[in-house]
Amino acid sequence: MFSDELQQWEWDETTAAISSKTAADVERALSREHLDIDDFMALISPAAGAYLEPMARKANRMTLERFGRTISMYIPMYVSNACTNSCVYCGFNHANPIHRITLTQEQVKAECEAIRRLAPFENLLIVSGEFPRLNGVDYLEEVLHTVRPYFNNLTIEVMPMKQAHYERLVRSGLNGVVCFQETYHRERYRDYHPRGMKSFFEWRVNGFDRMGAAGVHKIGMGVLIGLEDWRTDITMMARHLRYLRRNYWKTRYSVNFPRMCPAEGGYQPKVVMSDRELAQVTMAFRLFDADVDISYSTREDPVFRRNMMRLGVTSMSAGSRTEPGPRRAARSSASTSIRSTATPMRSARPRTCLSPRVQATRTSTSPPTAQPATLRATSWPSRPPMSSTAAAPSSVRQCSAASTTRTTWQRSRS
Repeated sequence: MFSDELQQWEWDETTAAISSKTAADVERALSREHLDIDDFMALISPAAGAYLEPMARKANRMTLERFGRTISMYIPMYVSNACTNSCVYCGFNHANPIHRITLTQEQVKAECEAIRRLAPFENLLIVSGEFPRLNGVDYLEEVLHTVRPYFNNLTIEVMPMKQAHYERLVRSGLNGVVCFQETYHRERYRDYHPRGMKSFFEWRVNGFDRMGAAGVHKIGMGVLIGLEDWRTDITMMARHLRYLRRNYWKTRYSVNFPRMCPAEGGYQPKVVMSDRELAQVTMAFRLFDADVDISYSTREDPVFRRNMMRLGVTSMSAGSRTEPGPRRAARSSASTSIRSTATPMRSARPRTCLSPRVQATRTSTSPPTAQPATLRATSWPSRPPMSSTAAAPSSVRQCSAASTTRTTWQRSRS
């Protein structure tokens, strides 16, 4: 189990190792085709901040070679907000006085039909709080049977389960599982998850082993940026990914980096990751693992997401409603973009903002003239059509150099 292997790495020693990386370490990592963990730490270190241009060029080449010019789109469907956990940052916290809903199978079917009227999505992410009595394996199996006629690829983001339960869901049509470790800091983990099954660090971190042993086709991983030092957490996730590839080599993998921003009246993150840093870690992961699926959600600004399409990102979420219940059955005819209903639920995870320059540019009614491929430029292609597989732009577009101001918009990670 990975919890045993994790004990060989001290958190503070890993943090110090990342901070000690030099420009020579970054250049050596960029010169290699197959990277190890030391190389990965160099690419996410502060020393790599001056090397984003060569990282972008290499990430672009590798993305095109492995994934071509396509972006896989998935759409989340929240089926229950009932939860027994008390995560300090989450709107589904058991102590929060919100209206709890668990959809019936008829309501799930109605949601499927509404989604199919929106666009021909084929990848569905089923999301639920963690309340075994209400939304456990029996309920999820029924949901899979209900949604299977509407979608070809079914993924769940729910509570960690026993291996036998994953095997049962695989037989019922399950394709993938997404699970966020949130943080790999074993000692601090309980501070953020004081009660409920999620408070047990080993049960959660070893859940990926149970998924792999059960034959789950695709496993999604993620850490919540804002709880602990993001470079150290990302490095631990990279080690975890290497461990899983070594032990469950038939499985496909994806990674995600949901980030929190300061929100008035909400949970305040300990650290804030800028747009430039998110671009850095995205490109570093592409260089570290050529085949891993890197996913962005509607939490990120549409302009920033489009800018990162060719620099490592290979899948994105479409419109998301973060509380269970009826969604709009049709899009406005005037809308041509992938958008969210923006329900302020689930957690204090507002989406990131862009730099003031980009914010000002976005008010224009026409796209700007294309800029040269540089991380200091701000440019983006025309909006892609809303479909389950959207073509990436025909030339490299880069992200904004930094994020200097932020807004408060609560959003889920999906």
